[in-house]
Amino acid sequence: MLCTHFDAGRCRSCAWLGTPYAAQLADKQRAVEELLARHRVGTWLPPVASAQLGVRNKAKMVVTGTADDPTLGILDPVGAGVDLRDCPLHTPGIRAALPVLAAFVTRARLAPYDLATRRGELKYLLVTESPDGELMVRFVLRSQEPVARIRKHLPALLVERPELAVVSVNLQPEHKAVLEGEREIVLTDQESLRMRLDGLDLHLRPQSFFQTNTAMATELYRLARAWAAEVAPRTVWDLYSGVGGFALSLAAPDRDVVGIEISAEAVTSAEQTRAEAGLPGVRFEAGDATAYALGQTPGHGSPPDLVVVNPPRRGIGPELARWLESSGVRHVLYSSCNAATLARDLDTMPGLRPARVRLLDMFPNTAHYEVLALLERT
Repeated sequence: MLCTHFDAGRCRSCAWLGTPYAAQLADKQRAVEELLARHRVGTWLPPVASAQLGVRNKAKMVVTGTADDPTLGILDPVGAGVDLRDCPLHTPGIRAALPVLAAFVTRARLAPYDLATRRGELKYLLVTESPDGELMVRFVLRSQEPVARIRKHLPALLVERPELAVVSVNLQPEHKAVLEGEREIVLTDQESLRMRLDGLDLHLRPQSFFQTNTAMATELYRLARAWAAEVAPRTVWDLYSGVGGFALSLAAPDRDVVGIEISAEAVTSAEQTRAEAGLPGVRFEAGDATAYALGQTPGHGSPPDLVVVNPPRRGIGPELARWLESSGVRHVLYSSCNAATLARDLDTMPGLRPARVRLLDMFPNTAHYEVLALLERT
């Protein structure tokens, strides 16, 4: 993979870029196998390789410089902006849109936020591309002051780039390393981005999480569907359900699926997909995954046949792991972006053994990955 920014030392986000791709995969597989070695994995399936170019469906661009000459990219070690609008890791639609968005910053007089002086308004541009080539663009601002100018110039931008389906403003007034704030102002009629994955139309709203590698996300849900079909659960809980990728993928006749997600925005997205797909056996609730499993929230029933967990990097934690160990649940699908915390959680669940594990290279050219493990009761 060729990247002028990496070669020039301007950006090292893809820290493994200088390593041949086959060696990258082998190193990740070896690292995960070592972390899980004490847990008697039944079958290690071969890793799922990713393309190296054009795979990242979301750009998180720090905006620096001036309104007349904005820089979209990252900060270097001394806090100066590095322009990465042509980053080859992003999908083609994002790369095509970023120069146009930079020109829009100038046209709408959106002064980039300056960390040193705490002046300016525009902190980040967040751009997501769907498999259909539609885009969601979010302007992260310090205050609401520039919103009127964005509204004024937005119609011309939508004519210039008709693939812009969702445009919003996120307000982040605090001076700290937090990417976005709580308040979102949607400026378009369309409020969600349709993510078509292998026959499933997921909806992504501005503050919802989605896997950043569309091809690997598609394979992740396909694997989960295939493994679940083998164990044929009648009841499923999808804890940390997000916009519903796992829960909706596992929907089947005569199967009850419940998705639990802390983000109400993500639950709204999941419910929209469920309604459009006509899946009466699936429902979603906003709430804490651990509290739901422990019966601390309304609507809790008997433990299901299958539990799906897709936690953040910190893992599911000891409380939920202890409940899974004692619950009698026969199977768990554990999707992990950090095998170290997966191994720690497995230490708390000795009665659930990894029957099979597969690594998916969600983040090529880095040390990061996604691992799907099917745990079965011993």
